[in-house]
Amino acid sequence: MSLDDAETVLKGLDDAQRAAATALDGPVRIIAGAGAGKTRTVTRRIAYASACGAWDPGRVLAVTFSVKAASEMKQRLATLGVGDKVTAATFHSAALHQLRRVWCDVSVAPFPHVIEDTQEIMARALKRVTGSDQYDGIARRNLLAEINWSKVSLIAPEDYQRVCAATHRVSPAELDPQRFADVYTAYEQEKTSRGQMDFNDILLLACHVLESYDEQAAQIRQSIGWLTVDEYQDVSPLQHRLMDLWLGDNRNVCVVGDPAQTIYSFAGASSYDLLNFADEFGSLTADINLNVDYRSTPQVVSAANRVLAAAPDRDHYLRLVSAREKNEGMRVVKTAYEDDGQEAQGVARRIAQFIAEGAKPSQCAILTRLNAQQQVFCKALKAQGIPYRTRRDAGIEDSVLEDGNEGRREALQILASRHESGVMVSSIHAAKGLEFKHVFVVGCSEGLLPYGSPAPGDALEEERRLFYVAVTRAEDSLHLSFARSKDGASSFSRTPSRFW
Repeated sequence: MSLDDAETVLKGLDDAQRAAATALDGPVRIIAGAGAGKTRTVTRRIAYASACGAWDPGRVLAVTFSVKAASEMKQRLATLGVGDKVTAATFHSAALHQLRRVWCDVSVAPFPHVIEDTQEIMARALKRVTGSDQYDGIARRNLLAEINWSKVSLIAPEDYQRVCAATHRVSPAELDPQRFADVYTAYEQEKTSRGQMDFNDILLLACHVLESYDEQAAQIRQSIGWLTVDEYQDVSPLQHRLMDLWLGDNRNVCVVGDPAQTIYSFAGASSYDLLNFADEFGSLTADINLNVDYRSTPQVVSAANRVLAAAPDRDHYLRLVSAREKNEGMRVVKTAYEDDGQEAQGVARRIAQFIAEGAKPSQCAILTRLNAQQQVFCKALKAQGIPYRTRRDAGIEDSVLEDGNEGRREALQILASRHESGVMVSSIHAAKGLEFKHVFVVGCSEGLLPYGSPAPGDALEEERRLFYVAVTRAEDSLHLSFARSKDGASSFSRTPSRFW
């Protein structure tokens, strides 16, 4: 591409986006608020650097946290003329490809098989340690979640008991910390003996290669001249370690994120690295805030700002400004219903009205705090004859790895295409990164949102950020609702959420 092409890439960017897109060398931090054109800015930056000859696109790596986000980045880069050269992938996919390239040089053993369903491995580990096969699926899932948390937090089995003692962490499934550590060890041994690895083993193994094999580490680092890390507020200690090892002495790194959208602390994520990026990488070439929201109406943006205004660390969060004109017909609606059934029916009727007025079902979303809330809303939509699709808190295998069984992925894509016209009924966590014209955030009562009515502290602030993410999915209209009781007969009366 020519210099004229490079300038064409920048057309349509606002001043802050353009400043970010033209900051090509050294460490760069971009704090991008909801709806601020983050992906647009990042892909234009990569395309501009490639077009003007500053970067070799074949040595550009852009990593994000889900297959969907990586796919969108690839598509946008393709329209900008560099999609077939730049590597845009999840952390796990990038690390897996690197491991496969160097494996024959570092091991005589066959390449480990990546297992998608670890429940059977956990069942064998439990049987081996406890002598019992009576642990149900919920207990096994909780144990697997704790192992995943330990791995992404870089906590080995032999260190787990000490960490629990220091942090007052309670191990799952009524196992004491030492017993859990034994299960953790047995789980690792069961996998290794069968030549298998789980998803976080991919990152751990990549780190091991980069730390222990100089020639192969140099080969991997040589392939990464410029690194972009999306959703940097969600980086775990393990992913941060891998990023450091990818870079070595290289400081051509750009991180993009939003502290206000840190909602995966339970999985080891923290906005610490984003907020302290300059302390780690030294003087920044550019430190840019993108706070103009092109997605949501001023009314929705105002509601989002109010959610964060009460946060004790509000100075860390951007105050959004809507780029859209204020339309008096568009507003934030708050509704209290008598019980859960009435709430579901009321939401379904309102969606039916939007559809009657010309909206597509796919332009509407119902967001829940818990997966268990979804059934009653699906039933109400079905009663109205409205098509719907559900999106639950996904397992890591459905969100981070592009490799695997091609037939399985094709089947999922076919199923998704069949239901793409339906109303999205989704957990808030699973809706992150999505947007809809009309959003219904349901169950806005104390105990549910925020979940468990936490006291002031980290848990409450995580719930506040989660509510903020839900609110900022809305483009045109936002509807907040709760039910005063579960079924109308309960003596327990719910109260509106403190975020209401």
